[in-house]
Formats: sequence, structure tokens, C-alpha cells
Amino acid sequence: MATDPGSEALLENTTAFAVEEKAKLKKVFGRLDMILFTVCAMVGLDLIGTLAGLGLEAVTWLAILAVCFLLPYALIMSELGTTFPEEGGPYEWVKMAFGRVHAGIFAVLYWITNPFWVGGTLAFTAAVAIDSEWFTVTPGSAVDYLIKIAFVWFSIIVAIVSLEHGKWIPNLGAMARVVLVSLFILTTTIYAVKNGVHGLTFGDLSPTAAGFLGIVPLAIFAFVGFELQTNAAEEMVDPQKDIPVAVSRAGVLAAIAYILPTLGVLFVLPGEEIDGLTGFISAAETAYHDVWGSFGGVLLQLTVAMLILALATSGAAWMMGSDRTQAVAAMDGAFFPFFGKLHPQLGTPVRVNLLSGVVATIMTIVATLIATKGGDGANAIFSVLLTIAISTTLLSYLYVFPAAYVLRRKAAHVPRVFKVPGGDAGMLAAVVLTTFFTAVGSMEAVFPGLIWKLMGQDYGSFEDAWGVSRTMFEALTLGALLVVMLVAAFGYSAAAGVRNEKAIRPAPPE
Repeated sequence: MATDPGSEALLENTTAFAVEEKAKLKKVFGRLDMILFTVCAMVGLDLIGTLAGLGLEAVTWLAILAVCFLLPYALIMSELGTTFPEEGGPYEWVKMAFGRVHAGIFAVLYWITNPFWVGGTLAFTAAVAIDSEWFTVTPGSAVDYLIKIAFVWFSIIVAIVSLEHGKWIPNLGAMARVVLVSLFILTTTIYAVKNGVHGLTFGDLSPTAAGFLGIVPLAIFAFVGFELQTNAAEEMVDPQKDIPVAVSRAGVLAAIAYILPTLGVLFVLPGEEIDGLTGFISAAETAYHDVWGSFGGVLLQLTVAMLILALATSGAAWMMGSDRTQAVAAMDGAFFPFFGKLHPQLGTPVRVNLLSGVVATIMTIVATLIATKGGDGANAIFSVLLTIAISTTLLSYLYVFPAAYVLRRKAAHVPRVFKVPGGDAGMLAAVVLTTFFTAVGSMEAVFPGLIWKLMGQDYGSFEDAWGVSRTMFEALTLGALLVVMLVAAFGYSAAAGVRNEKAIRPAPPE
């Protein structure tokens, strides 16, 4: 494709493979779809119980992080998404800022978390929800396996279906969240007015360093997802107009959907009775029966149904987005080329979708075996591995946020319909804030207790907290990250032929 010298600087090299595959994409992603999809991705109700278990101080830190992390994060993603509306969004941003090698590493870090999350935390939470209200699910039974594996493949099937039709499932999940959260907040507020709260005082809201270190990894993991929609940027009807609107509205809803339900759980349950896996459901059971009487049982059944739908669509939304990231990396020559193919009719990365399903299924089976037959030691090791797997998401953002500032300087000539306010200084401040909180969360997930020690805080017994020694934990941590890096390295090496067949990608439109 010939270009004039004046526009040469606005073009980026890509591969012939990517140009061929992206021709299969259709523009079917509208503004309302984007808002609901982002809400579906960001509001994962599986974390509410865990956040509430940290006490009333968690509400304070969630509010602080909504201003100091969520807001600058939203501004950064709005600028990047509207300036570089390319399929595979964050992969392309990291590539333009730091090169294809780093983008390939980013893609694996960003993608790998989701099969582990869906097959682990989400599938287990769904099984617990069913067991609590519908019928008995004995851990390790055939029914238990069937429910969890069906849950995994529901997410995969939604991701495989064409975006034109598949988007309606996350949209429905987002609407279910709005109804569920509204009902839960109303009920727990009425319960608190009737019965008072369990020893909560305004003093409990006071933020502390220990509370900050305890909540940051969870809160940052809970709040990420603004960029997920941009992985389908070339399937959007009008990304440059719609992305800022979708980000702003979804951000407000996400902040409300974490802060108020966390407070609601604390209104109902004493802190010592809040379990991370069942806290939300236990609070709903207590409050619904007290407030609504005999009708509470019906509302509780409805709540569990909406909760399971919310969990399943969270997994589906992240699979739809992160699988596209990995597929774009493959078609661009940064991962195994086999996974860069899009389905000719559906326009979805079916091969990556199926890979995610296989990984998530293995995760579910192994996790269930360990939980039911492995004993305390095996359970502790599995808990560590799951924590490490989830931490890869936070690590991936350590590429994305700095890329925003680099591109503000490196690609200053590219027209921007939306800019982070304050010029380069404003962008730098936003990047510093988001990178700082993400770095703290990543460090605390990978090397727990290290920052506590640097800040003079008492972390307590490491073995009591994790069930394994620090040496074992670090061996598992670094070993898991090494595996991720090896997968990225082998994938990049295998794609040399794709990289050699270069093409030209037009610049973003003015």
C-alpha cells in the first residue's frame, strides 16, 4: 500500500496476516453495548465478601481509590482508546510504546489470568451459590464437577459466538447486576435501620497503612477493565465518540457497585463471621428473610440466579476481550501463529477461546481435587498458585499505564479527540498515580509482607497467613512467572515467519 511522505509518520508496521484476519471483523459494537459490556467486566461480585471481610476501613479505601486510581485510569483509557482505536487495544499501545517483544509479554500476562479466574474463583463461587439456595452440591461429587465445567464452557461459548449476537449475554449480565446490587443495597439499608449495625463506629472508617496494604491488590483487581472493550475497537460503530462516554458511565456504576454492597455486608454480618467466598450470600440470606418475611425466600432465589448470571457473564466478558488480545498478538507475530486465526463467519478468535476453555477446565478439575482430597498443605499451595495467577493481571498493567505517557510524547503528532486534562503534566500525574497503586498491588501479591516491612508494619507470621513458608511461596511465585515468560518467549520465537511478512496499517482517522 503506497503512502505519501507526509503521512508516513502516522503509519505503523503490521503483518500481512493481521491485515487478512482483521478483514473478517464487522462494526456491530454500539455505545450502549460498550457501557453494559464494561460494567459487566468491571463489576465482579465474587470480591464483595472478601472486601467486606477487611472491615469498614475497606469502604474508606475503596472511596479513596475510586478518586485516586479509578478516575485517572478512566481518563487514560479514554485518551488511548480514542487516539488508537485498534483491535487488540492495549496490545497495540504497548507495542507502539515499547516494541513487539514487550507487547508479546504483556499479552500473555493479560490473557492467562482469565482461564484461571473463571475455572477457579468464579466457578467455585457459582457452585457455592447454588448449594446455598437451590440444591445440595457436595464438593468433589459428579454434580460439583458438572456445574463447574458447565459454568466454564458457558463463558467460552459466549466468547465464541459472533460479537453481534454474543454481546447480548454480557449486556444481560450487566442489567442483572444493576437489579441485584440495587435490591441488595435497599434490603441491607432497611435491615440496618431496623436492627442497627454490629458494633460499627465512624472510627472504623479511619484509613491505616495496614488496611491500605491489605486492600490495594483486591481493589485494583476489582477496578480494572476500562480497556477491555478496546480489544474489539475495530468492531465498534464509533469508538472515538463512544469510548469516553462508556468509560465514564461504567466507572461511576462500578464504584457504586463495590462501595455500597461492601458496606451492606458489614451492616448485616459481624466482621468475624464474614467469609470471602460466602459473605455476600450470607448477608443476603439474613437481611432478606428479616426485611421481606416470607417473600424473602423468593427474592433470595432471584438474587442467587442473578448472582450466578453475573459471575458467568463476568467470565464471558473477560474471555471475549483478553482472548482477542492474544489473537491479535498471534496475528501480529508475537505469539504462536496458529492462534491468530479468526473464524471466517463469526469473526471471533475461536482457537484462543478453546485454549482458554481447556486451561480453565484443567484449573477447575485440579482445584476441586485439591480442595476435596489434597489436605491442608495442598490447599495452601493451590491458594498460592491461584493468587499468583491472578496477580499477572496487575503485572500486565505495569506496561499499559507507562505506555500512555510514552505515546503522549512519542506520538504527539497523532490527533486526539480526547485528552487527559492538564497537558503532559496532567498525563504524567495520572500515569504516576495508576502505576503506583498497581505496583503496590503487584508487589504485595508477588512478595507479600515486603512493603509492610519497609513501612514498619507488623505482617505477622507468614506461614500462618499462607500455610506455606516464605521460601516455598517465593519458589512458586517466581516459578509461575517463569512459566509465563517461557510461554511468551516460545510463542514469539514461533512467529518469526509472520513478522517477516510485513504490511502497513493506516493511521487512526482524524
